Amino acid sequence: MNKSKLIDKTFGKFIIVGIINTIFGTAVMFAFYNLLHFDYWVSSAANYFFGSILSYFLNKYFTFHYRERSWKVIMKFTVNIVVCYLLAYGLAKPLTLQILANQPKVIQENIAMAVGMCLFVVLNYAGQRFWAFKKKEENDDSACIGQ
Repeated sequence: MNKSKLIDKTFGKFIIVGIINTIFGTAVMFAFYNLLHFDYWVSSAANYFFGSILSYFLNKYFTFHYRERSWKVIMKFTVNIVVCYLLAYGLAKPLTLQILANQPKVIQENIAMAVGMCLFVVLNYAGQRFWAFKKKEENDDSACIGQ
């Protein structure tokens, strides 16, 4: 089996973790926006700050069975989350605002956050699967001596 294949058994586990994480993170995000009245960026960032802590442990141990312990793994995971977040929400907001220009701001931004979540899932899976939690044997098929 080709280990670099995009959809494999890890994808199903990632979806299960994602469902758990999405319920948790979505509740945080919409509570921050609609109940606590924080803005779009603070509310969506709260989702990923709190959700990423849960996601790190569930995906590391359950989804990808990644046992290496190092600050490098934590940094790669963190960089992946930040880049995926900025890309997903940075794209979602202007696109949604343009499409829903005649709607109230609260509708525009709630829908933009939902669109951002969807974009984030796709980008985040690819980043975790092929970079943050990539196993050493997947890093280099040539397996140099001494590595």
